[in-house]
Amino acid sequence: MSDDKKTIDGTAREIREPAPATKTAKRIPARTWVVAAIAAPLALGAAGLSLAQGNAFQPTPVDPVAIQALAPSSATAIKGEVAEIFGNKFVVQDPTGRALVETGPAGEGGNLVAKGEAVTVQGRFETGFLHASVLTHGDGRKVVIGPAGGPPTGSLDWAKDRLGLGPTPDVPALTAAVQAAGYGDVRVTGRGPRHLEVAAKDRDGREHQLHVGFDGQVRERPVPGARL
Repeated sequence: MSDDKKTIDGTAREIREPAPATKTAKRIPARTWVVAAIAAPLALGAAGLSLAQGNAFQPTPVDPVAIQALAPSSATAIKGEVAEIFGNKFVVQDPTGRALVETGPAGEGGNLVAKGEAVTVQGRFETGFLHASVLTHGDGRKVVIGPAGGPPTGSLDWAKDRLGLGPTPDVPALTAAVQAAGYGDVRVTGRGPRHLEVAAKDRDGREHQLHVGFDGQVRERPVPGARL
């Protein structure tokens, strides 16, 4: 009987595992880690919201003037009755005349006010329009229109602001700095990352728009529509 068995070569061979592909590690900027660390609580629902109080900005309240007396200003107000509504615009009338109020995206659909209701509107008056920033209904409900002010959304300064870690402007001290620079009737109209937007009048009663740094530096900015 013939031997049909085949001999299998039993020589051991080392099978090497393929070397893992090397990847070039990308350095994540320290700023990104800081933003992520600060912003993380904001994604934790109610817990994050409890921390995200920030430094809420409110414009300085302004007493209404007669519509007939409206003049170019960064901070003025009128009071009257809603006469007409045109989408995000509406007409307010008082015994002296009518004014067209523009509300931007907040007023799209024409549901911000109702025809015939009494309102007070504060904002910026230029080129024949009152650009609303605060709307007060006859029943006292107040609506802040437009951006809340402060650092750009999503920035490091914004994240700090939402957590209450950002710089807090000393409004009385900054108002005093504006007055020391020769201005009066000081009204805060907006806020940036490190400054306040301020409307004020000089000694001759002319309106000015100012950029006031949190360090107290006062710079003048042109008032749109104002006569030089």
